[in-house]
Amino acid sequence: MRTAGIRVAASIVAAVTLAACGDNTPACEGIVADTPFVTHLGCEADFLAIASRPLDATIPGARSVKTTIDRADDDALYFPNPSVYPLHYGFIADNLSGDGLPLVPSLTDFNATEYTAPDRRFVLGAFTYYEQPEVWVYEIAPYDTADAAMIAFAYRRIAGATFVGSRLYFHPTSEAVAAAAAALPASVPVITTEELYAGIDYQPLNVAESFGQLRFVSADQLGTGQAYLSFRDIAVLDRVPNDISVALGIITSEFQTPLSHVNVLSKNRGTPNMGLRDAFTRADLRALEGRWVRLAVGPYDYQLVEVSKGDADAWWDSHRPSAVQVPGIDLSVTDLRDDVAILAPVSVLPVKEAVSAATRAFGGKAAHFGALTRVPDVTIPRGFAIPVYYYRQFVVQHGFDTRVTAMLADPAFQDSPAERDRQLALLRADMMVAAVDPTLLQAVGAKIVDEFTYTRMRFRSSTNAEDLDGFTGAGLYTSVSGDPNDPDLPIEDAIREVWASVWRFKAFEERSYRGIDHLAVAMALLVHRSFPAEESNGVALTNNPFDATGLNPAFYVNAQIGGASVVLPPPGVTTDQFLVFPQQIGLPVLYIARSNLVAPGSHVLDHEQTVTLARALDRIHTYFEPAYGPTPDQPWYAMDIEWKFEGEPGQPPQLYVKQARPHGP
Repeated sequence: MRTAGIRVAASIVAAVTLAACGDNTPACEGIVADTPFVTHLGCEADFLAIASRPLDATIPGARSVKTTIDRADDDALYFPNPSVYPLHYGFIADNLSGDGLPLVPSLTDFNATEYTAPDRRFVLGAFTYYEQPEVWVYEIAPYDTADAAMIAFAYRRIAGATFVGSRLYFHPTSEAVAAAAAALPASVPVITTEELYAGIDYQPLNVAESFGQLRFVSADQLGTGQAYLSFRDIAVLDRVPNDISVALGIITSEFQTPLSHVNVLSKNRGTPNMGLRDAFTRADLRALEGRWVRLAVGPYDYQLVEVSKGDADAWWDSHRPSAVQVPGIDLSVTDLRDDVAILAPVSVLPVKEAVSAATRAFGGKAAHFGALTRVPDVTIPRGFAIPVYYYRQFVVQHGFDTRVTAMLADPAFQDSPAERDRQLALLRADMMVAAVDPTLLQAVGAKIVDEFTYTRMRFRSSTNAEDLDGFTGAGLYTSVSGDPNDPDLPIEDAIREVWASVWRFKAFEERSYRGIDHLAVAMALLVHRSFPAEESNGVALTNNPFDATGLNPAFYVNAQIGGASVVLPPPGVTTDQFLVFPQQIGLPVLYIARSNLVAPGSHVLDHEQTVTLARALDRIHTYFEPAYGPTPDQPWYAMDIEWKFEGEPGQPPQLYVKQARPHGP
């Protein structure tokens, strides 16, 4: 539900009728906000008086209260106030221990029994309202092992003590809980996370605020050069684009994945990014087209409000991004460096300093790839790096550096995005026909043929201006396949195309926005085997992107069958998106969305593969934590991972990790 006019916000308060009561309803009690707990909820006003936002915003627009049923006291039901007792244990230890009741054990013993034991004393859960689908649910922890009988018992007890009554659903919070819920009687209706997600129209991706000019642009217009965005634009798009230059905010009519290039770049820029169903055709948004607006994306709601140009200018003057200082260029390194030798030994430099030093010669992607070789029990595709020396040799030999200098000084190039796009395209085209040092080509070809079982290789961008702490440059450059044994995939073309991608329009605009000196950027290449028979691929974050508090740690995984893209899927294609909770018993899994390229009811990854991936993510997270881990200024830390499963016919697929970089702030 939305308020009218130019202020647009999702608010549960606006969505409920405070005095409304359902069936089975006692009268409103007039509960006040500091009430420590209640034993029933007579109306929505009572609920709102003590409800709080849940620990994470996996499904935005929710409010919740804990539920505690004491089986040792005639199944007494309590709704603790989460502002007084954020966790079940605090309420129980303070109010249900001794004084005629059994003593409550330590927190460790409590957690070991009260979520898993069949004869547990307490049945713990939450009573939650999801605003956008307008659904009331009972939930248990994703790692809770309650069986169907226990769930049904708690459901009936809660439905009978609240104004919701038979309108209450049970919402499984993990695959394990869903398996138990399959045995529930018909009197306990079940609603899945996917069904709840389908009922929302707002998806916060990057929580931030900016002031800019609201523009409606189709993804096709951006992709074909019919329209351009500026640093001062807030873009409303009909779908998630394959490519987008800098904008001060993004609203897409389609929902995105948290690891889409659009969102990773938004996080790096610190600019708001959201999904809003039908945004491109909404009359309230269209009424603001071409006007200066303030866009504020929050975890549970958003605001889009008209402002004056003076206010927008003042905001921009005080929020211009600080310049990103890229590592310098090390031209002293000329050898093709095997992955295990890219970084200086641990005894010489800690991992962060070693990565920074290697980035000068081999770029950020190859430097982090070298660090991955040191993570215990994590398999990477064997590879090597071509240093930046050969890129610099190429551009100087053919005068491309002089040409770029002239372009940067050209007023038409400076003033017109269309002219920049045109001149950059001509530069790339000329780079694609310029000769590459034959000595380099011979060395690369010989290394691949002599040292690798697979000769079809992936030549991947690795500039000194990507995969940096605080600036990932996700999706700015390109990767290309090459094979010295395949005349249709010449390695010379692969190398040139990756080098030329330094001058893609999107990359140029992003660097300009971040104040990066274009002539200070140099391209190395990371080369490793391709995966022609991959069973699945995906990306992952080693922390929960829906939980900024850190109280509900999880790994976020985006997975797809075969080699189909997960970060830039074709229109209409969906992927598996799920959370794995590594600190909980049994590694419970919560699916947010499912791939439509696999059979209904099945998953891209089986349970064993999910566990294998989760263990690898945990090792990577731990290894890089000293370099990029939580700080007082940035308490939330995650690594951004690319992975694949591949195996020979008849053999179990093996996990390969092909990239790790610090996730944006």
